[in-house]
Parts: sequence; structure tokens; C-alpha cells
Amino acid sequence: MSTRIGVVTFPGTLDDVDAARAVRLAGAEPVALWHGDADLRGVEAVVVPGGFSYGDYLRAGAIARFAPVMGEVVTAAAGGMPVLGICNGFQVLCEAGLLPGALTRNAGLHFLCRDQWLTVESTATAWTSRFEVGAEILVPLKSGEGRYVASEQTLAELEGEGRVVFRYTGGNPNGSLHDIAGIASANGRVVGLMPHPEHATEVLTGPTDDGLGLFLSVLDSVLAA
Repeated sequence: MSTRIGVVTFPGTLDDVDAARAVRLAGAEPVALWHGDADLRGVEAVVVPGGFSYGDYLRAGAIARFAPVMGEVVTAAAGGMPVLGICNGFQVLCEAGLLPGALTRNAGLHFLCRDQWLTVESTATAWTSRFEVGAEILVPLKSGEGRYVASEQTLAELEGEGRVVFRYTGGNPNGSLHDIAGIASANGRVVGLMPHPEHATEVLTGPTDDGLGLFLSVLDSVLAA
């Protein structure tokens, strides 16, 4: 029986289909999770994908954080379930308190859409064990509110505890503090990143298949639990 990984859909979600495809390519079974249902349907990990949940009204991710499904995600994450937030999903996880800091408007206030090099800073998470520290991966970036910010104390904790998971390489595209592209929770089970690994799972359709490593990693994590 294959591992079941949930993929959340909010009104305005754009990348749930690609996230489900990435899960399937990794060898797991994607399970659709609807924002209005307080039910994770027995999944063993959750992906909160990108898009514009609830139209990004108020702040990106601010309304999605109160969706019934997110109450279940927060509870499951507290119990150790692996959770990945991509782009808008990263924003939702920060709004929900599963990750520290916030995502704000890009420096220059421009929407960015480009292939972006990242450096893998940590492999000690449920979503990055298949990589090597220092590896460079190429995945798409597409966001208008991707500038990661946090207090100096929080930044010091993230750096000191090895919780910066991905860093922008070859120039910071959006002004994120410390060039941060992705971070992890203290236990390494929850990861959020602004670029889109689910769009880099096949060489035919993406710049690389580098993003598949995140989805393969979580399978290892679930099977080892």
C-alpha cells in the first residue's frame, strides 16, 4: 500500500495539480484535501501548495490560516506529521504559526517569475534527506510576496539551529533577509519554501527534476517512522 500524501486546495490555489503530480511521480498516492473539511483523510504527510488562497485578501495566507483543514494540519504537525508549504503554502504556514517570520512584498515590488538556483543548507529535515548539504538545485520561482523577514532573534535562532533549509544562490531575487528561501520547524518536520519544487520534477516540463528530491525525501521519512 503506497504512502498517502495530502494536497490542500483553497479557493485560489493554483498549484495543487502539479503538487499531486509530484507526489505521484515520487511513488506516493496524492489525496485531495478540501479547505472546508476538517478531515485529513488518513494521510501521512501534507503539502500546502502555491497560488492565491482566498485571493490573498488582507495578507497572503492570512485567511487560509483559519480554514477548517488548517486546524487539522496544525494538530497533525504538532504530533510530528511532515508538512510542506510551497510559496503561498509557506505564507499560510507562517500565518498559522507552524513556522516563524513572515513573507512580505518583494524588494522593488515586482512579481518575479524565473528559474532560480538554490543552495541546500540542511538535510536534517523530513523533506530534504535525499540531498547533500551544499548542493545547488534549479527550480522555478514565481511570487510577489516572497521576501522573508523575521526578527533578529528569530534569524539568529534559525541560523544557530540549522533551520535555514534553502538559500538563494547567485543573487537575492526578492530581498529576503539572510538570502533565505526556505526554513524548517525546530523538529525538522515542517518545511516552507518560496520557490516551487513541484514544477521541477521532470526534465521535459521543468528546468530540472531537482524538486523531486523533496517528495522522495518525505517518503523515506514516513517509511522510517
